[in-house]
Amino acid sequence: MLLIISNLTAVRAQTSSVAQYNVAWSAQSNNSSESMPCGGGDIGLNVWVEKGDLLFYVGKSGTFDHNNAVLKLGRVRVRLSPNPFAANNRFSQQLVLNDGYVQLNGNAAGISATVKVWVDVFRPVIHVDIASNRAINAEASYESWRFADHVVKGRENNANSYKFAPQGEVKTLKDEIRFDGDAVTFYHRNGPERSAFDLTVQQQGLDSIKSQLFNPLTNLTFGGTMAGKGMKPAGTSTGTYLNTDFQGWKLVSSSPARAHSLAIYLHTDQAASPAHWQQGLDRVKQDATAHAKTAERTTQRWWNDFWAKSFIRINAPTDSPQWQAARNYQLFRYMLGCNAFGTFPTKFNGGLFTYDPVLTDSTMRFTPDFRNWGGGTHTAQNQRLVYWPMLKSGDFALMKPQFDFYLNTLRNAELRTEFYWHHKGASFTEQIENSGLPNPAEYTWKRPADYDKGMEYNAWLEYEWDTVLEFCQMMLDTERFTGEDISRYVPLIESCLTFFDEHYQYLARKRGSKALDGDKKLIIYPGSAAETYKMAYNSTSTISALRTVANRLLDLPDTYLTPEKRNAWRSFLNRIPAISFRSFEGHPTISPAKLWERINNVESPQLYPVYPWGIYGLGKAGLDTAINTYLYDKDALTFRSHVGWKQDNIFAARLGLTDEAARLTLMKLANSPRRFPAFWGPGYDWTPDHNWGGAGMIGLQEMLLQTDGRRILLFPAWPKTWDVHAKLHAPYNTTVEVVLKNGQLESLIVTPESRRADVVNWLK
Repeated sequence: MLLIISNLTAVRAQTSSVAQYNVAWSAQSNNSSESMPCGGGDIGLNVWVEKGDLLFYVGKSGTFDHNNAVLKLGRVRVRLSPNPFAANNRFSQQLVLNDGYVQLNGNAAGISATVKVWVDVFRPVIHVDIASNRAINAEASYESWRFADHVVKGRENNANSYKFAPQGEVKTLKDEIRFDGDAVTFYHRNGPERSAFDLTVQQQGLDSIKSQLFNPLTNLTFGGTMAGKGMKPAGTSTGTYLNTDFQGWKLVSSSPARAHSLAIYLHTDQAASPAHWQQGLDRVKQDATAHAKTAERTTQRWWNDFWAKSFIRINAPTDSPQWQAARNYQLFRYMLGCNAFGTFPTKFNGGLFTYDPVLTDSTMRFTPDFRNWGGGTHTAQNQRLVYWPMLKSGDFALMKPQFDFYLNTLRNAELRTEFYWHHKGASFTEQIENSGLPNPAEYTWKRPADYDKGMEYNAWLEYEWDTVLEFCQMMLDTERFTGEDISRYVPLIESCLTFFDEHYQYLARKRGSKALDGDKKLIIYPGSAAETYKMAYNSTSTISALRTVANRLLDLPDTYLTPEKRNAWRSFLNRIPAISFRSFEGHPTISPAKLWERINNVESPQLYPVYPWGIYGLGKAGLDTAINTYLYDKDALTFRSHVGWKQDNIFAARLGLTDEAARLTLMKLANSPRRFPAFWGPGYDWTPDHNWGGAGMIGLQEMLLQTDGRRILLFPAWPKTWDVHAKLHAPYNTTVEVVLKNGQLESLIVTPESRRADVVNWLK
């Protein structure tokens, strides 16, 4: 029975405190896999204390070398003497979520100290602040494993764009590292060496238009400088951490003190020369100095506001799966918040928080730069799950790096379409580089001479073009949620739709005399339903995407589209074919396509009309058919799982299958097997597995709140026995804050109040 919420007296509940979800450890870590994330702006640190030393890896958005691997910016080791961390049993480490920092406390032999590690959200600066009860000495070492060129062999190439198909010898080039006055300066620069971009352009026959292509690697220079107040150089050191040799550049305090401060200033730029990069770094330091008195306060205020925007707090015992799911939801959101202002998106395969790979896979004795599935390679099917939950969490600003990724590579995608097929539209493949071109390993070097040069010669990826449409939908949703002007993204959305319209008419004309079928519909063949149903005819996931995005484009205000364009897109809508169906044991279900030649993976695109496309759902026609697909489709049943990028928990929530959604989401958001609860993986990808976390976030959100046009469905798949206090975002600048206790809705705050009439309580 549906209850329309009206005339409910809402008592504004106090904003949920995130402090209960702080992660606190009372013992030191054994290695980097037991690290804790910390970050801000576009910087991520893995922080841990091992054998009395504070260590952290430094990750930053967009640090691609010429092989298109994402490189760490090094490791920092801080050692105090006398050492308050000498006694493991008098130690604590805590991630303070509300203010976005890590605090460490130690006490040994009468020396007690507090160390605070934090990152300026608005400037690329890392701070380590040390306070002790007595004067002590501090030593800070900048440690690098890139002190010499390193030949990359075998599976270690999975971290770069060459992956399983390197062309000749591949080297990670050494960094420039030096003492610079009382500081250590370090940087990595992509010089004149032939880059992965150059090789990709040549491989794909694009040399004649190379000068027109966006190249994100040329002259890219990244690094920084480490300095400490009252600290001076103290020579270099050598060592081995796990399986990786390193060199260290040490700074030591000039004299014992009760307070020490260390700062690492970072800068990334496609600089014309190292001198130009140095000038940029100097500006970072000048800006940080000018704002030194307010930086910590403004950073904490940003995190305070971040947590006030949205939350999900399940009130249950702290050892219960429900409490853990809510806690891990917040922890993963924190990790996403650390790349709010990156020049590149948060990578699905570890984000900013990867660590020594041997601790994920004992056979991978590689450097800390390693991550599986590439650095500059962006697998769109996985990236989407990192970004979808940001709508309901209200983290719209965090979506900009992912949107701009496509905007920056749009021209390359259009140029390749025009070059290969002489028609319009943006061709975005799966496994694309940060240039927008197909990954060279997946494009494949060993290809038939007469094979279409615009195509990936790849059993998993061939004819898979449509995941970009999910990001187009996110852009459109941003406009609907916030009212923000998305004019800059509309040409991208139109170009992506244009590609399908023109390319499938182009392919039809190559096969015969007609561009459309007998019903004047597009013939979407060959196509692909995700990576699973290959050589598909009229893939359901593609049809759903095209129909939904085109309709939403037409829903935009008149300022976005001319009348001529509106008529053109209405005509395009009429050319999109219908979804196909099939039966299992007499139950009608959604088919993944009209026809296909083989099954190649383990996804369930027959349920994409449920999520993300929302064609089927609660209160909509055909819900029984969609539920049948979940319950009876033999492939969907075989593929069902909570691991990695699997979306079954989301499908179940969208279909109102409460018990199933709860079961899978609790499994998805259960504590990881690592010390930090949200370091999931490797799943199908790597650790931390960010699409595992993203799918978990989406599932919990969809259990609580779903939207359809102006309708807001409350508790559509929420167990009545789960007490919860939550605040989520909905379209039309709306927030919904609810308190459910003992199966009763205690409080409902809808902002603006005028939207209350659109809320439907689905709690059963």
